[in-house]
Amino acid sequence: MKKMKAADINETISWQDITLGAEIYEPATSRYVQTGEWRVMTPVFKEDKCKQCLLCVPFCPDSSIPVSEGRRTDFDFYHCKGCGICVTVCPFDAIDYVREEK
Repeated sequence: MKKMKAADINETISWQDITLGAEIYEPATSRYVQTGEWRVMTPVFKEDKCKQCLLCVPFCPDSSIPVSEGRRTDFDFYHCKGCGICVTVCPFDAIDYVREEK
């Protein structure tokens, strides 16, 4: 593969023509984009083992663990990327981690 040099790049392109990306102006912006399709591993909520301590909720980097009336509900799979942090922090083994089935 040929390595590009600065001289090889078309310098007539202005910054206005470059595609915008990686612009994050506020936290939890993932709720605006369905990023769950990136997942390889999937968390599985075991409601019968959950003690509703809600420890998993603030650790989720994508706000993918909804809470309704003071109780956590199943995952928001439109945004969950399957990072596994919730599995690690759950003290009651109420979350399994399985390979995503596509």
